[in-house]
Amino acid sequence: MADTGVAVIGAGVVGLAVAARLAPSTEVVILERRARHGQETSSRNSEVIHGGMYYPTGSLKARLCVDGNRRLYELCARHGVPHARVGKIITAMNADELPKLDELLRLGHANGVEMSRLTGEETRALEPHVPSVGALLSPNTGIVSAHALMDCLLHLAREAGALLQPRAEVVGLAREGAQWSLTVREGDEEGSLTAERVVNAAGLEADTIAGLAGIDLDAAGYRQHFWKGSYFSVRSSKAHIVSRLVYPVPGHVSLGVHAVVGLEGRLRFGPDAEYLPDRALDYKVNEGKRAAFAASVRRLVPEIEDDDLEPDMAGIRPKLQGPGQGVRDFVIAEEQSRGLPGLVSLIGIDSPGLTSALSIAEEVAQLLDAK
Repeated sequence: MADTGVAVIGAGVVGLAVAARLAPSTEVVILERRARHGQETSSRNSEVIHGGMYYPTGSLKARLCVDGNRRLYELCARHGVPHARVGKIITAMNADELPKLDELLRLGHANGVEMSRLTGEETRALEPHVPSVGALLSPNTGIVSAHALMDCLLHLAREAGALLQPRAEVVGLAREGAQWSLTVREGDEEGSLTAERVVNAAGLEADTIAGLAGIDLDAAGYRQHFWKGSYFSVRSSKAHIVSRLVYPVPGHVSLGVHAVVGLEGRLRFGPDAEYLPDRALDYKVNEGKRAAFAASVRRLVPEIEDDDLEPDMAGIRPKLQGPGQGVRDFVIAEEQSRGLPGLVSLIGIDSPGLTSALSIAEEVAQLLDAK
């Protein structure tokens, strides 16, 4: 008999959402290599509740972001998680960008996102400090306290009987008969845990865990690439220069440096996109980026000067695309077809992973129920 019904590897926002969803109906153990939950990607991001307009219609990112947006607002309201439906403007800086706005509006509507087109004058009426020849308004884009959200999900999981095991790094994963055997390193000691099913929600190391299970990462398309995003904060005297999230027309790799309003009244700009080929967990913000960062920021808010910006924080995102490659969708897969029944892989969960977390958890539950 297995030690637990489900072992969830990783206590970021997605792993915690999965645990909270599954715990009422089965035993759940959450294995987290850090000292506490949510110490990596989940706590180092823009904390935006995304609308879902950027992703190809029918993709997991589109479907789960739109559904997750609704679920997340409902959960926050029900459990008192700090959040605000501040809205977002995606602004065109010149006439050449207007056709891209129209394409994004059509895509957003196809995905079921509430959006409207604004003229330059209408945009400036909402955000007087943002130059614009036209924009899109997404009223259901918002912000959330990622830490409070994860604390809530952990509480719900524990309330339903789930157990969080911190400082527990999974270093071995193998199918043995009708169950899974996990080798877990805690400090200098190794132990084992058996589970009927395993959910790989290991975030930055989700591909490493898949490899431990025997999956050929390159053949499966599961190899992740680390992309670092740095943020600069704005000095307090200019912190209220915008009242909404303000984004440029999106680029190839990321959504572009954007204005992030915080629940506490802080204003940040970011993130940029820096490829980390050695996968080092480097969270330092290079102050030498200030001038280039300020130049990007001034495209959105010209009144921001170099000296208004201070290095803030950085996060690292696991993306399935490397430099110069097209954007990839989430991988959410039950691995029975690879001879690994009961293993669910969550690979390449970058943005909009936080927004989609509750819907990803529902998807996992359905995959496990189907098997």
